Amino acid sequence: MPKDGGRFDLAIAVGILVASGQIVCPDIHKYEFYGELALNGEVRGVNAILPSVLAAKEQDRCCFLPLANDSLASLVNGVKRKAVSSIQEVWGDLLNQQPLPLNIEYPDCTQAPDFLLDLSDVKGQPGAKRVLEIAAAGGHNLLFLGPPGTGKSMLAQRMATIMPTMSDDEAISTAALYSIIGQSIDLTNWRQRPFRNPHHTCSAVALVGGSSNPKPGEISLAHNGVLFLDELPEFERKVLDSLREPMETGTVTISRAARQMEFPAQFQLITALNPSPTGSHTDKRATPDQVMRYLSRVSGPFIDRIDLQIELPRLTSVELQSTQPEESSAEVRARVETAYYLQLKRQGKVNARLNNKEMSVHCVLAPAELQFLARASEKLSLSPRSYHRVIKVARTISDLKGAENISLNELKEALNYRAFERLIAQLTKY
Repeated sequence: MPKDGGRFDLAIAVGILVASGQIVCPDIHKYEFYGELALNGEVRGVNAILPSVLAAKEQDRCCFLPLANDSLASLVNGVKRKAVSSIQEVWGDLLNQQPLPLNIEYPDCTQAPDFLLDLSDVKGQPGAKRVLEIAAAGGHNLLFLGPPGTGKSMLAQRMATIMPTMSDDEAISTAALYSIIGQSIDLTNWRQRPFRNPHHTCSAVALVGGSSNPKPGEISLAHNGVLFLDELPEFERKVLDSLREPMETGTVTISRAARQMEFPAQFQLITALNPSPTGSHTDKRATPDQVMRYLSRVSGPFIDRIDLQIELPRLTSVELQSTQPEESSAEVRARVETAYYLQLKRQGKVNARLNNKEMSVHCVLAPAELQFLARASEKLSLSPRSYHRVIKVARTISDLKGAENISLNELKEALNYRAFERLIAQLTKY
């Protein structure tokens, strides 16, 4: 078996000691050993301890692991583990000369995340805040369209503050991905949903994951959280198109000659872009053709996968100078969580992840609503995918209202959030 790094040092050393008869332990098969060995016998911490411990728990095995990794491993509820600082301690335990304590305690992880940012920091933009709330409640992808200085980035950065708190399973699966790349995890705030904001110069490998020894990319590090792509047209088109399949499946498969790896990538996408290469399409500094060339850097199939699109206006001086208190993240999150748990109770998932068969059960439209949507779809030239996404958004709006059925009002509001498509239609008239 190829040895990658030092994580198997302790296992190899114990294997040699058992094979040579220096350790006699009939139950050796019930243990897992992780850790890098120093020349003096010290056991050092290793990466990817969480996935290893999760696998050991599934097999009901006890883990010998480095003391440096014990606090992180304790996040896995119910796993049996023994923390060691040297191979001498392992020796003493296996020979029953100096048994080590068996750790199974689980830290108190019920506290809500502590956020440094808050939605109340953002002045004005009630329409954009409404869309942010809908996206958080239903798990919908979102596009902000507007000139510089309208608050697109500020709003995106505060998305995680209004999303429901991660469950134990979600938090563990996200922490496991960070464990693989060796990034430290704040154990006091580990339930906070991740927010990833890669630069537009990043490669497809950096975004999706890869290298000769496959590692998770930005979309996997945003698992159960937010992936924010600012200046969307500045990304290479092939980089954006590499997201299309993960956006549908929630996973990414990386194939190499020697191995194939699958990482989770159930992220919520927020994108932002200026409506023109000059910043605003209303400043008349770029022709319609130039604006179209700029916007066409983003492919139609990619835009098709974004449920909510809204244009942000410039703030007036009155709005900028307003001292009126804005709604806090906690207030919005309370409404979001009510709608979120309603969806989980009804269908076991958020509305954005419903397939067509599930929609026929949970997103039923009355004849009048069907007729209205058919007319709107024809007028707006909605693709089949966009058609279904409008219904899912309407379902989320209904859930936020606590309504059992989707009405015309919810459909009209959902159809209103197609700003990018309206801009393209407007430009094609010239």
